[in-house]
Amino acid sequence: MVVGLTGGIGSGKSTVANFFKAFNNVAVYIADKEAKKLMANSQTIKTELIALFGEKAYVNNVLNRDFISAIVFKDKQKLKQLNAIVHPEVKKHFKIFVTQNKNKAYIIYESAILFESNSQDQFDVVISVCLDLESRIKRVIARDNTSRKKVLARINNQWQDAKKTLLSNYLITNTVLEDTKTQVNSIHKILTKRRA
Repeated sequence: MVVGLTGGIGSGKSTVANFFKAFNNVAVYIADKEAKKLMANSQTIKTELIALFGEKAYVNNVLNRDFISAIVFKDKQKLKQLNAIVHPEVKKHFKIFVTQNKNKAYIIYESAILFESNSQDQFDVVISVCLDLESRIKRVIARDNTSRKKVLARINNQWQDAKKTLLSNYLITNTVLEDTKTQVNSIHKILTKRRA
C-alpha cells in the first residue's frame, strides 16, 4: 500500500513523516529531498534545466537553487516547466524505492505539492497535515529566516487546506506535538490492519 502525505509549507509534515519513519514496518520517501538530489546528480535533469534557465542554472556544476527559485516564484509557466522536467524523474526513482520496500506494511510518499501536481490518484490513501495560517507563517519565518511577504507568496502557490481536506482520507492537526503523535499512531494502526 502506498500512502501520500502532504501539507502546506510550515504545517509540520516533516515532523509527521519522522513519526511514521519511527515505525520499523514503514518506509518513508521524502519527494522534495530526493528531487533535490536528482537535480544535483541526474545528467538528464541537468541538461534540461540548463536548456530552460540558461547556463546560470548551475554554478561550478552545482545547482543554483536561489537563481531558479527567484524565477519560478514569479513565473508560473516556468514553474510548470521545471516540474515537467523533475517530476517524471522523481516518479521513476520512487518506483525503484517501492520495489526495494515491498516487504513493509506500507510506504509513505511525502510531498508538499501532492495535489498541486495532480498526483493524489496514484495513492491508496492520502493524509493531509494541517495547521492554522498564522502558526505556519511564524514557523517558516523562524525556520528559513525570511519575510512574511515571501512566506505568503509561497503559501499562495499551494492549495488551501480546506481544498486538500476534502480530497484526503485522513487529517492530522499538528498543533500540539503529543496530540500529533497520537493521531499518527491511530492512523498507523488502521493502515497496518488494512494491510493484514
